[in-house]
Amino acid sequence: MLDCLPAESDAAGMETSALPLHTARPATLAALRGTLGAAQAAWLDSLGFTGRRGQLALLPDAGGGLAGAVLGLGSEPASPWPFGALPYALPEGSLWRLGAGDHDAADAVLGWGLGAYRFRRFKGPEAERAEDRPAPDRAPARLLAPAGTEPAVASAAAAWRVRDLINTPPNHLGPAELAEAVRALAAEHPGATCRILEGAALAEGFPLIAAVGAGSARAPRVAILEWQGSADGPRIALCGKGVCFDSGGLDIKPSAAMLRMKKDMAGAAVTIGVAGLVMRARLPVRLMLLVGAVENAVSGTAMRPLDVVRSRKGLTVEIGNTDAEGRLVLGDLLALAAERGAEVVLDCATLTGAARVALGPDLPALFCNDEALAETLLTAGRASHDPLWRLPLHSGYDSWLDSAVADVSSVGTRPMAGAITAALFLQRFVPKRVRWAHIDLYAWNDSARPGRPEGGEAQAMRALYAAIAALAGSDGRPDR
Repeated sequence: MLDCLPAESDAAGMETSALPLHTARPATLAALRGTLGAAQAAWLDSLGFTGRRGQLALLPDAGGGLAGAVLGLGSEPASPWPFGALPYALPEGSLWRLGAGDHDAADAVLGWGLGAYRFRRFKGPEAERAEDRPAPDRAPARLLAPAGTEPAVASAAAAWRVRDLINTPPNHLGPAELAEAVRALAAEHPGATCRILEGAALAEGFPLIAAVGAGSARAPRVAILEWQGSADGPRIALCGKGVCFDSGGLDIKPSAAMLRMKKDMAGAAVTIGVAGLVMRARLPVRLMLLVGAVENAVSGTAMRPLDVVRSRKGLTVEIGNTDAEGRLVLGDLLALAAERGAEVVLDCATLTGAARVALGPDLPALFCNDEALAETLLTAGRASHDPLWRLPLHSGYDSWLDSAVADVSSVGTRPMAGAITAALFLQRFVPKRVRWAHIDLYAWNDSARPGRPEGGEAQAMRALYAAIAALAGSDGRPDR
């Protein structure tokens, strides 16, 4: 359960009992001290509180109990991250409300909600009873979300859904289960429909996805969700790579490289999160969500290096490396999106290690065939504390994908610019009339930071949602 609680009229008693959380920067600390009593101001001084980012001071009342707290925001630009540590830094189970300070309430609620997340699905009840429990087994402190911060609560809740999907072990989340997650999302939103294709229908309509899944006992699925928030709004398609586990296929990965491959479906998880936000806010768009759910396994039926497969679009693809399977999944999905008349297509995938080498784990790589769309996405990422970084669709490398026996090779012929050549491969499945963006993301926190616990991460979700809201001419706030 998300531990940000809306402060509605029937929660007046909770708001009265909630403790105040004040905030201060070094430049505003003097003003805050003036709003506190002399004793509490002196207490802050005795602690050496300066307002530096992340500094936390608990305030006592006259009887020695807890009267509130002050969080330092530092001199850096406003962000949700200083609030992300609070659910487990404040007393277990305590209830808080935002007090005095120059914080942004939506940032506070978002940071708190993101920081309260822990993946506990496989934790037993003994973890809850144990003494000296680590943070994952403690009850977090709770925050009353002020009126007007409902979009921040929704964003945090969507991130929880995405993180849960990414963190679920692959034996519990295969292609069937990932496709059912799309069906479950559709069931939550009136007017949404979901079709799940498998078997002969998938093999005929999505031959590249079928080839990727040919080596697994768990057959692939394609989930198609459709929803209409406006009869004449822009047609927007979200395409997500849903490789539930990636062994590399016959070009098998080293064992160390497989340790996080349950997250290879993160692109699909992020698009599920974005679609949920779009439908909840009832944005005036015609939305299509396409998820290719598949496992890349090793067996006698697995696709082989140098196989040639005909794609949905009709292009023949030579399999240059079976570990470059994500672009095959997306190729068929992009072709379907174009067939269905999408005007804007946005795809997400944990596609290349080359993007991580170039940009590290925190910056998803953005490739885009339209300058205005690229700027919309970059602006949305900055505004939502979910940054993207653009890399070029450099046409000079396109010939690196030439094949002597097929229309295109799935991998480049040179050991350079791997993220770019992967994007150029995808571009071949997108008609020039379609505005298209491809996001190559990591979707994982290697270590815990405030608001970003170790494990799966909903990277690019807020940026994509804000961009879609901008394309729809909406402020992104829900109508209900």
